[in-house]
Parts: sequence; C-alpha cells; structure tokens
Amino acid sequence: MSSVSIRNVTKAFGDHVVLSEFNQTFEDGEFVTLLGPSGCGKTTMLRMIAGFEKPTSGEILFGDKVVSSDRVFLPPEKRGIGMVFQSYAVWPHMTVFENVAYPLRIMKMPKDDVTRQVQEVLEIVHLSQYAQRIPSQLSGGQQQRVALARALVAKPELLLLDEPLSNLDAKLRESMRFEIKEIQTKLGITVVYVTHDQTEAMAMSDRVVLINRGKIQQVAPPAEIYDHPANQFVADFLGKVDFLSGEAGGGCIRLDGIEQTIPYDGERVGRVEVAVRPERITLSTKEGTLRGTLVNQYYLGDVNDCRVQVGEKQLRVITEPETYARMKLGDPVYLTFREQIVFDEEGSLEDKLKIVT
Repeated sequence: MSSVSIRNVTKAFGDHVVLSEFNQTFEDGEFVTLLGPSGCGKTTMLRMIAGFEKPTSGEILFGDKVVSSDRVFLPPEKRGIGMVFQSYAVWPHMTVFENVAYPLRIMKMPKDDVTRQVQEVLEIVHLSQYAQRIPSQLSGGQQQRVALARALVAKPELLLLDEPLSNLDAKLRESMRFEIKEIQTKLGITVVYVTHDQTEAMAMSDRVVLINRGKIQQVAPPAEIYDHPANQFVADFLGKVDFLSGEAGGGCIRLDGIEQTIPYDGERVGRVEVAVRPERITLSTKEGTLRGTLVNQYYLGDVNDCRVQVGEKQLRVITEPETYARMKLGDPVYLTFREQIVFDEEGSLEDKLKIVT
C-alpha cells in the first residue's frame, strides 16, 4: 500500500448527508488526524476506510487498488488494516498474550511464528512483562496498549484509531499520545486517527483534516492550521481565541465596544473580525496598544491565566507565572497583540498581521 485515496466520497443516511464530496490522499507512512466536533462525520469516514460502512457515492483506494466504489466493496477482513476502538475491546478471560495472538490464530499461523510476532509487538508497546496477566489486572492505559498490540501484530500497512484515548485520565492520555506516535514512527505505518481533542491532533499529526458538518474546512500540518486558520470556525476550534469586531481603515482597526484602535497595515477597508490568541498578547503594567483593567487572574503553575476588561469586552491573556505575584485585581494594565488574524465578515482568512512591540 502506497497511500489511501478518497475520491468524491459522499455518505448519506436517508436524507441526512453526513459527509459531502470528501477528497483526500493520505500518503504512505503519514499520521493523519480527522478532527472535528461530535457529529461532523469523522468517525463515519474512518468506518468507510475500514469497510464497516459503504460510501453512498465516490470511491476509496488503497494504493492503486479500489476497495470501495459503486461496483467494488472489499470487506474489512480483506483490507489488511489494524483498528483500535474507543473501548478497549479486549477479551476479559484471555491473558495479554492470548489477546494479542488472537488475530494470528484466526489466520492459522504456525505456533512458533505466533509466539515470535506476539513477543515482538509486546516489546514495542512495553507490555512484555505483563504477557500472562488478564485485563482486570491491568490499568486502563495498559489495556489500551493491549488493543494497540492486537491491531499491530498482523503487521498492517494501515492503522485506524477511533478516539482510542478518550476513556483514559488526563495523564495517561498525554503519555499514550507520545507512545502511539513513537510506535508509528518506528514501524513506518500509515495512521488515520479520529479525535475531537485538539491537543491530541496537534501533538501527534503530520497533517490535520478539520471537518465541520460533513465538509472539510482545512487540511494542513498542525502549526500551519493553528497559525493560518482558513476561517473563523478553524480558528475557534483549534486553540484558544477571542474574536473582536471592528472597522478597518487609515492604518488601524477601531474595535467595537472598546473604542480604541490597533495598528493595521493590511488592504482591508470596512468591517472585519479580528482573532487573537491569549498566549500571543503581551501584558504590561507600563505601556501597550490597548488600555484595560485586570479583573481576574488564575495561577496555574506554568502560566498566569488572566482576564482583562477593555471597554465592554473581556479578553483572555496567558502570560508568565511571575506576574501573578506582581499584580492585583483592579490594576490598570496595557495589552499589545503580538500577532493577530483578520477575517472578513464572511469568516474567510484575510491576512495575518505581525505587530512589532
């Protein structure tokens, strides 16, 4: 398999269109995340790649081989894929070794080959010492690694993961993100990963496919999609952001509800929407572009998460933790946007500004 190609795929259940004209190619060895809110169609797309659902129209290819089309439909067991679901789905009465060996025994692989391949994959997922334990003796993260090992043991060229970390606690989710990415890099397999968690998508992906209401909104590497969102939905879904309306012209934008201006050297004139991320605002007690009042601050150890009232608007500012001890509520403060994104009223990407402080 050199790639997964999805060509003009639409999926409808009766009159309800879940996905509309989905077109993408996932390259060999690439880690691609399908990201979006609940009900956007991302899991349906994954199930069509796996063969659990048939497209209403369009076709899906693995390399040059058509696996789904109007005339062809290859069942899941013949697609050579591995799949990990949201639930662990491990056999409770089987040991770790037996759980992982199950797909190979279904394939009637010789016993010695089964033992060798299971031992290899348990080593990869750091479960060798637990081979003879049953799932009830394992933590949630260890059970999820059993499910991952079972999906990998038959050496698939394509691994599909459907929100596999959502049942884990925060610390386990964080560690498992890096483990899955390390395994994918080591084995060089193609991964299509479904999640609604933006942090997972940012940490793990080579590219993110952001979907909303059945339509692709943007496809890009994490840094590009974060810094250059295609529209306001993308900016809002991926990361923290505040939106401010205003009037552009004369080298500045006059912000509604604030009655202050920020510098603007773009070509837009008239109504605009300004998106600004809280970690890209400089907060000072001495000088800045906008004047405001500190109305709340939350010490989180690594950052000080502030709320600043500017006119009728309240802006979130994430700044250095040391500022927490130096400021008190009600203090006058100044804000400068180090970076902002300006959209037109329809929400298309207008341009990106860099303001020199």
